[in-house]
Amino acid sequence: MTVMTAVYLIAGLVLLVVGADVLVRGAAKLAARFGIAPLVIGLTVVAFGTSAPETAVSVQASFAGSGDLAIGNVLGSNIANVLLVLGCTALIAPLVVSRQLIRLDVPLMIGASLLVYALAWDGQLSRLDGALLVACVVIYTTFLIISSRRAAVSEDDEFAREFGLKEPSTRFAWVRDLLLIVLGLGLLVGGSTLLVEGAVSLARALGLSELIIGLTVIAIGTSLPELATSVLAAFRGERDIAVGNIVGSNIFNLLLVLGSASLVSPAAISVSPNALAFDFPVMIAVAVACLPIFFSGFRINRWEGLLFLAYYAAYIGYLALFATGRPQVNAFADAMLGYVLPLTAITLLVVAARAWKRHGFSDS
Repeated sequence: MTVMTAVYLIAGLVLLVVGADVLVRGAAKLAARFGIAPLVIGLTVVAFGTSAPETAVSVQASFAGSGDLAIGNVLGSNIANVLLVLGCTALIAPLVVSRQLIRLDVPLMIGASLLVYALAWDGQLSRLDGALLVACVVIYTTFLIISSRRAAVSEDDEFAREFGLKEPSTRFAWVRDLLLIVLGLGLLVGGSTLLVEGAVSLARALGLSELIIGLTVIAIGTSLPELATSVLAAFRGERDIAVGNIVGSNIFNLLLVLGSASLVSPAAISVSPNALAFDFPVMIAVAVACLPIFFSGFRINRWEGLLFLAYYAAYIGYLALFATGRPQVNAFADAMLGYVLPLTAITLLVVAARAWKRHGFSDS
């Protein structure tokens, strides 16, 4: 790996993180000045803002003809968001999970995962597929805005404290917010360009596929905004911002990021057989696992966070075996998909059933 490749990777990651933060702050405050409910800002603007690095990288990669990088970025980011980000955050403090997330947003995340998998089953994501995904995210956002009037005051105050939405307004404050948005977008575009160029160079230098680089280096790098937001929320003791940020970001990754990347790609984005055989099922399993874990007492305990991190370590281990061509990779994949994941699913379902019987599913 050359010095310039390392410079591109590091500079690209820094610009993405800074650009996402600037974009989130500017967009959230601008939306608040126009009377959009803070709950909707958190589930849309903030979720989109923390997904902005994935959007910038995947769109740039697909436009440059690096479809595997775009696919790997989204799959790897969604897996890292749940297993790595929520795992680290839960170790800091047990996380409270709201009933809305369990009833609506987590099922939508699972549904979006299954939809993308079904569209990619033929080995590609076409512009028509991209248009369908973008249409879904428009419907989802519209639904949130329409239902925002039912947001509780306590939740409004929570988002206001987290993102500083209740500061005194001045006559031309919206101009400053708009400039922050433009600056954030500019940093994202520049950072994504550097990161994609550095990642492609790294893949070629190490003899690795763009899919592997997207699933690891790029995925973890573009998940840094989610990690920073969720860890900060946990330290501040905020209710469920840490969890809502991850679930909303994963929905945007699947619908908006992959949809936009498919629309701008010169040709249909090809999906590798290995991604269909392993990475997609892992992403879906991770999404499904959220439901019983979240429901078991409406919180994510430290032991569950540790379980998430252990699974992420196992997933990275599989990618390392696959990248180096080790013969144990098939046995490892069969063990994970055929035994470990099903046994974990059964255990979590039993835990959820006991929690359901003990606490019920009321709004109290």
